[in-house]
Amino acid sequence: MKRILIIDDDIHIGNVLEETLSKEGYQIFRAYSGTEALFILSKSKPDLVLLDLMLPGLNGEDVLPQIKGIPIIVVSAKVDIDNKVDVLLGGAVDYVTKPFNMRELLARISVHLRNSESMLVSSELTFADIVLNTNTHIAKIGNTEIKLTRTEYAILKLLMQNPTQVVTKSLLLDRISTDTPDCTESSLKMHISNLRKKLREVNNKDYIEAVWGIGFKMRAE
Repeated sequence: MKRILIIDDDIHIGNVLEETLSKEGYQIFRAYSGTEALFILSKSKPDLVLLDLMLPGLNGEDVLPQIKGIPIIVVSAKVDIDNKVDVLLGGAVDYVTKPFNMRELLARISVHLRNSESMLVSSELTFADIVLNTNTHIAKIGNTEIKLTRTEYAILKLLMQNPTQVVTKSLLLDRISTDTPDCTESSLKMHISNLRKKLREVNNKDYIEAVWGIGFKMRAE
């Protein structure tokens, strides 16, 4: 089930969106301010975000650049062309003006989810000099092949799919469960330690870093 985060302080519009999208089979999360949205996003990663610009506290323009690796459709009453250009250049995949046609919005959501999914199912993921083939489950650094367990592969794949984000421990356990149902909270640290060691042995370089008290991420150069 695809998960959509609605970030809008207008309760009526949010309720209409939630009711319609739920009937379409989506799992819905709600945030009523920019600050609340960032808190929710620090705990879980939806498949798509519907973002209003006029929010209490942090507005949509402040929130937009802080959301990475998730397609964002801006749904706003602002009609100025400069606003549209700015948010599209700032990372949004689409801009829908309020009041909107629900059928059109549903179509746009479907298209962007499909586009996002097709990008994720690409046969190769790369980060720095690591190449991970998602069809063969083979990881390479240069010409050196790294033998990974099923759990190590699942962890590395998720981190490489979100290379600029800190992935929380709970999200790691939730998202890798489809590839490796035997990983538990108590064993996660050991699996990541073994994965980091295997990658480090190739060229004495750390590719994964722990973010204290939160989770893990790929280490920037």
